[in-house]
Amino acid sequence: MKLRQSQATKLSLSTTLRSWLPILQADIESLDEVLEPFIKENPFVSIKSGYEKSYQTTKKREYQNSIETLNFYKKSLYDALYEQINPPLFPTEKSRDIAYEIIENISEEGYFEGDIKKIAKKFDTDESSVEKIRDRFAYLEPAGVGAKDLKESFLFQLDEFELDEKVYKTTKKLIYNLENIGYFYDEVGFEEALMIIKKFKNPPALEYFSTSKQIIPDIYIDEKEGEFEIHVNNSYYPEIVLDIEGVDKKEEFIKDKIKSAKDLVDALEMRKATLYKIGLMILEYQYDYFKGGSIKPMKLKDLAYELDRNPSTISRAVANKYLSCSRGVVPLKSFFSTAIDEDTSSSSIKEFIQDVVKNEDRKKPLSDAKIAKMVEVKFGTKIVRRTVTKYRKQLNIAGSSERKKLYLFK
Repeated sequence: MKLRQSQATKLSLSTTLRSWLPILQADIESLDEVLEPFIKENPFVSIKSGYEKSYQTTKKREYQNSIETLNFYKKSLYDALYEQINPPLFPTEKSRDIAYEIIENISEEGYFEGDIKKIAKKFDTDESSVEKIRDRFAYLEPAGVGAKDLKESFLFQLDEFELDEKVYKTTKKLIYNLENIGYFYDEVGFEEALMIIKKFKNPPALEYFSTSKQIIPDIYIDEKEGEFEIHVNNSYYPEIVLDIEGVDKKEEFIKDKIKSAKDLVDALEMRKATLYKIGLMILEYQYDYFKGGSIKPMKLKDLAYELDRNPSTISRAVANKYLSCSRGVVPLKSFFSTAIDEDTSSSSIKEFIQDVVKNEDRKKPLSDAKIAKMVEVKFGTKIVRRTVTKYRKQLNIAGSSERKKLYLFK
């Protein structure tokens, strides 16, 4: 006897799924492994691997042949950059369009190789305006990206470090004179400056050189004749097989095991139903993206509200999951705006930074490193100094040394 998964969707999170959240959290490749402990507890149940099923249906399957579900995805440098082109760093549509054009002219190593004059002409603006937008890439990740050459990349990366003013000046001087560093041995802070330079990445996009990963998408969004269709990848879902032939189905022990098997099937169905609904919501919110546009800010808590789910449940549901569409294979999490953590938004961090600076000791302005530690204490979450620097500049707040000078005139 085989228990086949029903297609009925469930509107509320069942006790079964709450008990077996690892089933929801697991990527599709790990489902067999995640289900194994539950199977071992039930002597009447076995599992038919999703991979075994997919290979047995090579000619006909719900969406496409199994071989076609094997896609290659690696979050590229360009994916990472596109996700960061948002307000307030790029406040207008024109500034974002110019930023996208700059990205199109960045090499795989992370350097800008385009023609500023041509970009300015394309967007009917002046070259200095384009350069100002490119300068904002100094606040993007990976550090140093968008620079024209090695020296400028190092200058971009220099902002990652909270340095004494003299060491900062020496480091900057060494960057400008990389070919003749030895001439500045007697400069104040030379050794420290040299150590800082050794920490810089060259090329800036070095971390994106790794080999791509073979993955299987959970959701397909396909466009046919102007209409979009959403499919959950059923082919790789395992099948729960219950064998109770010749046993007394009225016996309490057997009844419990049958119920456990049905609950397991329900958990798998809930996983599919949840992902399908997430796919629907992503399509609704990100419709322009699937038509060739850019990804819009989208929050996990908003999706959780729409689906009447707990944000932590939605967070589990999108983790390690992928969506396949005409634009390639992308992780579900890339459709959601970034946050410091699940409960702390970047806006709340910025408000805190504003308040801290407003009430700081004017004789001893706080450094970005100290503010980062205060954020950690306040919100209980890690934040790097460079993030504080980025937020501070977005808020038009001067650095600690500059603020100290400004305070003298007030």
